[in-house]
Parts: sequence; structure tokens; C-alpha cells
Amino acid sequence: MTDLPETVHRDEGGPIAEAGLLGRWISAGGLIFAIGIVAAMLILIQEVVLRYFFNAPTNWAHETTIFLSGIAFVYGGLYCTARDSHIRVVLIYDAIPPGPRRIFDIVISLVCAAASLMFAWAAWLMVARAAFTPQGDFRLERSGSAWDPVYPGLMKIFLLVVMSVMALQFLILAWNYARGVKR
Repeated sequence: MTDLPETVHRDEGGPIAEAGLLGRWISAGGLIFAIGIVAAMLILIQEVVLRYFFNAPTNWAHETTIFLSGIAFVYGGLYCTARDSHIRVVLIYDAIPPGPRRIFDIVISLVCAAASLMFAWAAWLMVARAAFTPQGDFRLERSGSAWDPVYPGLMKIFLLVVMSVMALQFLILAWNYARGVKR
């Protein structure tokens, strides 16, 4: 048997220290979206029972489960940012000594903040069309189905908020990496 190199083990129960207070709030908020996924599953089970056992399907279950799952996936990006649990290629990153790695962390966080701001801007352009009439009145975009909920408009607003908060989280990470806050 060969000895494996020691690896850094993080506390998997929460956000990294560099994420700060915002990261702790984001991590705690993940529970709400986890409950949403469970609710989506329960709605689907109910829909199957109603449709195939009682021949009485609903007209709201499909869109509601898509919405609940969608907002959970969108929030998941923010959640992974605060917990530093996103997928990345670490071939070069892990070979870098701690000093230069800190510089990489700062630069990567700033680039990600800029990218998040660009995505937030793109989300704003979608929100401008999905939440406001040409006259400037507030009216959310609807799905156009028989039930016709405002889920598309809400999803676009939620994406704007998440991308804006993600940009802020990356700026906090860059700041704390620059200050030398320890993991």
C-alpha cells in the first residue's frame, strides 16, 4: 500500500471563512431551497396519484415543480460559491504553493465577480422586458398556459437578485483572500 498525500479537509457543514457573514446567510438559506425540492417531489407524487388513480389531474403541478426546481438550481450556484464547493479543474491550482495560490484566489474571485456582474446585467435586460410594460407599468410575464402563473417573471427577477448577490460574494471573497483570512 502506498501512502496518499495529505489533503486539506474543510468543514463540510458550512461556508468557508473567506465568505464572511454573507456566506453564512447564503448557506443557511440553502435549507429553504432544499425544502422546495422536497415540496416539488411531493407535488409530483400527488399529481401522479390524482392523474392515474382518480383521473383528475391538476393544471398547476407541472409548472410549480419546474419553478421550484429552477429556483433551487439557480440558488445552487450562489450556495456553491459561499461554500467553495463548485466544480473546478485543479491540476495547476493544487500544484501552486500557498503564497501564489492566494494571488490566484484573488484574481479568480475578481474575474468571477466581473462575470457575475455581466450576467446580472443580462438578467436585468430580461427583467426589464418580463416585469414592465412598454409604458413602464409593473406587470410580470406569465407562462401563457391554462393556469397562467407569473413564474417566468419571478424566475427572471430571482436570477437578477442571485447574480447580483453572487457578484457581491465574489468581491467579499477577493477582499478576504487579500486580507489573508484563513480557511
